[in-house]
Amino acid sequence: MQQFFHFKEQYPGCLLFFRMGDFYEMFYEDAETAHRVLGLTLAQRSKGQPMAGVPFHAAETYLARLVKAGYRVAVCDQVEEASQSKGVVKRDVTRVITPGTLTDESLLTEEQVNHLAAVCFHSDTEASIAWAELSTGSLHIAILPISSLADELARVNPSELLYAETATGDTPDRIKALSNSLGCPTAPRPQYNFRHAEAIETIKRQYQVQTLEGFGLAPDNPALAPAAAIIHYLLETQRSESGRLSHLQPPRLFERKNHLVIDQTSLRSLEVEQTLRTGQTEGSLLSTLQNCVTAMGKRMLRHWLCYPLCEQAPIEQRQRVVEALVSDSRFLEQLRESLDNVHDVPRIIARLSVGRATPRDLVGLGRSAQAIREIEDLLADRPTVSDYHARAKDLLEVLTTLAEKINAACVETPPAHMREGGLIKDGYDAQLDEYRVLQRDSHAWLAQYQASLLEAHDIPNLKVGYNKVFGYYIELTAVNRDKAPDSWTRKQTLKNAERFITPELKEFEGKVLSADSHAISREQHLFETLCSRAAKQITQLQNFADLVAELDCLGCFAQQAIKHRFIKPTITQDPVLIVRAGRHPVLDQLLGDQFVPNDNDLGLTNLASNYKIDSESSPPALATLGLITGPNMAGKSTYIRQTALIALLAHTGSFVPAEHATVGIADRIFTRIGASDELHTGQSTFMVEMTETANICHHATPKSIVILDEIGRGTSTLDGLSLAWAIAEHIAQTKSRCLFATHYHELTTLADQYDNVTNLNVTVREWQDQIVFLHRIAPGSTNRSYGIHVAKIAGLPKSVLERANILLSQLAVSHEGPAALPTPPQNPTTPAAEPQPTSKPKSKQQPDSQDSQFSLFSEPTYIDHPALDQLKNLDILNLTPLAAFDLLRKLHEQSLSEPSE
Repeated sequence: MQQFFHFKEQYPGCLLFFRMGDFYEMFYEDAETAHRVLGLTLAQRSKGQPMAGVPFHAAETYLARLVKAGYRVAVCDQVEEASQSKGVVKRDVTRVITPGTLTDESLLTEEQVNHLAAVCFHSDTEASIAWAELSTGSLHIAILPISSLADELARVNPSELLYAETATGDTPDRIKALSNSLGCPTAPRPQYNFRHAEAIETIKRQYQVQTLEGFGLAPDNPALAPAAAIIHYLLETQRSESGRLSHLQPPRLFERKNHLVIDQTSLRSLEVEQTLRTGQTEGSLLSTLQNCVTAMGKRMLRHWLCYPLCEQAPIEQRQRVVEALVSDSRFLEQLRESLDNVHDVPRIIARLSVGRATPRDLVGLGRSAQAIREIEDLLADRPTVSDYHARAKDLLEVLTTLAEKINAACVETPPAHMREGGLIKDGYDAQLDEYRVLQRDSHAWLAQYQASLLEAHDIPNLKVGYNKVFGYYIELTAVNRDKAPDSWTRKQTLKNAERFITPELKEFEGKVLSADSHAISREQHLFETLCSRAAKQITQLQNFADLVAELDCLGCFAQQAIKHRFIKPTITQDPVLIVRAGRHPVLDQLLGDQFVPNDNDLGLTNLASNYKIDSESSPPALATLGLITGPNMAGKSTYIRQTALIALLAHTGSFVPAEHATVGIADRIFTRIGASDELHTGQSTFMVEMTETANICHHATPKSIVILDEIGRGTSTLDGLSLAWAIAEHIAQTKSRCLFATHYHELTTLADQYDNVTNLNVTVREWQDQIVFLHRIAPGSTNRSYGIHVAKIAGLPKSVLERANILLSQLAVSHEGPAALPTPPQNPTTPAAEPQPTSKPKSKQQPDSQDSQFSLFSEPTYIDHPALDQLKNLDILNLTPLAAFDLLRKLHEQSLSEPSE
């Protein structure tokens, strides 16, 4: 227990897995936590000392559950054999497992990205972050405005967040907000880990350099501080004796300008990584596209979707490779077959670096390195992939030599661990072969020895045996025990047998057992030698992993294009977004032929002539803002989401689900979709909606793509309509490419005031008191929402539906003449605004029957009446209650005395 408390004090904030024989034990608060989280049975060593334990061979399962629950675990192992110890067995913490520092296969899925992040605030407006993935060795740094911090960290998706501890030990409010937003645990670190001067020295020591300029990093870069904090943390948790992590790559400076920005809200709304309803990957864009054959490719696909490109040249370079693979299906098939032979190289390297590689890791690395020759051959003499061929050729010699060395030494089916050997082939090492000869010959010697004993002593049922506890023995039945010669030494008494040993057998046992231990020790040495040899090629292996991951992602894009009829989009610098027969990439695969494709035309009006494509369903001219009206369930949300997803895919270099697409380079994709609250921050649904919309209004530019769905529905009708109107006007003036789905039919009059606004609607057909959703987007507006029809489909009681129809009839307002339109602002203040477009007369469809939504901007019709004149002129501020009652009585008498019309 003194040992336990010693290590518990050394690793505060960690659960301590304390090895005792065949179990990992936990005590006191740790035991109670294990009982609560893992469901383990609580026991007591003595009164008031709760304990719980797990078998050592099943520890990884329990560790995974604890880490998933956000706990940090220190694993304290026995570092000497119990049989050789004097007193208490020596123990030490061999590793610290935290949510952000996982490397073992049992704790990570192959497609899972597991980042450790650190944040450092410089001022009220700026912060720097660093993020690393220990399992692959990547390390990035960035300097960001605080307003963008949560969005960028959401794309990183860290499993753990480090910050500088405060003097009071309290978690800063900004860190709490980030943790709640990201849903990840935090870990305070000493202030000195974040000091700039010490950070520079930490990074120099890790990479054994004298200057950081070779990494393209200025000495005054503030992002070095969180990077150094991460390095400190990794060294502490991995217990590196060398004081460095050989596989950790130098920090790479991340700049947002190189990527199209998708904020946290848009990632969630577009269901890029997980669905809104279940929070699971299944059904998301990532899971739908996921067809990579390597673990590295699966992780890189996630990265490409969260970090699309925003420069035309690299996008088109990816497109050319995808096009070459699509046009040559045999090449694609051979390439994917070759890549399928490559194991998870980055994570094998990580385990090599921290000393936790297994025999299977080593053999997998050898097979992976061997695949470089076949990959290089496939890429040769193909101009489209010449860059990838050059990279493969540079790695060919080093990796081939490494593969030959590993494959020559190791068996094809390696053991899971080295405790009993079995990895190294016969004939590879002469010394190991000698020990194995002794092991193999022991069976023949024992058989011969048993035969000689039977012949010499004539004892029935005599046999020679072996077990791990008592070693070699001669066993006689209880009936024959007295026939044993005096020279035999009694070794063990059983119920029905007696066991003996002879000097000759004892001598043989010593030789064989020493051969066993020597063989295992020799194999362990050879294994470590091969691991050290592989570790010297870490840089080349990491470059190989990057090459394989990129080719795998491009092959995945090509496979999707062939299988699901994706086409190559045209990329342009003009701010346009034109799609013919576009499909939602997820729903299209789920629904197949039942999915209804739709067109899309967004862009500045003066560019219409450059991109005009004849289509019956196309609007007469391009516009930057499309106002979409139509019933619920008719497909408005699907349409606007598919437009954003097509744009996103185009920016990754992928083909897109359409018959034609022209996509102008965008700087950001904004979305405001769905209703949600954030109770942990005290924000209502409407507050969240307005906060997200405010972000769009402040940051959208003419190069942005904006998707808005039902803005203003979270408050009263008049407030919501007014806000939606003003927001739509603002976006129209900003000239962002925007699709705005709404049930506020009054907004459709904006198309009469702005040249760059167009009306779209989702078509329906009425048949025998039923409606049929056609899911087609057509030009023009509609003034019917069919809400009661949808409620009927949803199964509302008949009485409720009948009452709703009665109320709708009573609320409907008939009016004559055009609606009174709000006057657009004459001096817009938005920086992106241009001179107001001239109004253009358009015919407006008049509302029809009692199902139509009445216009809130129509002029009410009043009748002339003396009572109304008196009420208009009434000074209510100076009217006493008694005078009010008196006036009410007079008006009532006056109305009774006048003849009715």
